[in-house]
Amino acid sequence: MARQVRAEVTRDSVLRGAAEVFMNLGYANASLNEIIQQSGVTKGALYFHFASKEELARAVIDEGFARLGSAGLSAISDRTPALETMIELSVLTVDVSHADPIVRAMFRLVIEIGDYRGSGEGVFAIWLSTVQDLAKRALAEGDLSEELEPDAVGLLVLQALTGARAVAAALNRRDELVEHLENMWRLLVPALVPADKVEYFRQFVSRRLRV
Repeated sequence: MARQVRAEVTRDSVLRGAAEVFMNLGYANASLNEIIQQSGVTKGALYFHFASKEELARAVIDEGFARLGSAGLSAISDRTPALETMIELSVLTVDVSHADPIVRAMFRLVIEIGDYRGSGEGVFAIWLSTVQDLAKRALAEGDLSEELEPDAVGLLVLQALTGARAVAAALNRRDELVEHLENMWRLLVPALVPADKVEYFRQFVSRRLRV
């Protein structure tokens, strides 16, 4: 049992060290030697858990996605209006990535590694399904305009969120991502919700993103 615990601690150290290196240097520029140094483990310990840089990067994606998913589940409730939940989740991705370097690295790696997936199902497919389910519930709750198709709304929201994060990174404005999201939602809301609810959701966006 003690050996298993030590192995888990070592693996966690490697993941944390790898996340820092991948986030700072990107997938292409990161080296296993830098990850070993950052992790404080031996080369043998790293290779015991991960056979290659790609396998390690995919493990960081898997772990980051699991951590973000765990945080996201706490925000999804049938008692909360679905459109409010969708806005809340967009803010949550920023909050969690700021607090957790593995989640932060996951967002960079899932794009840079080239196929938008970890070791299993593509994470974007799961995100899309989640947002589309929320859009369907928002339509049923009367918070989406009746002429809108919820699957298309879910796709648009995911595209906008992904684009906002990518542009913030490309312009080296990650610290301004919350402001970018607020602007995104304030522009999207009038196109998505019935006219009599526009002001309510705009105020909700402003309150939530300025907390």
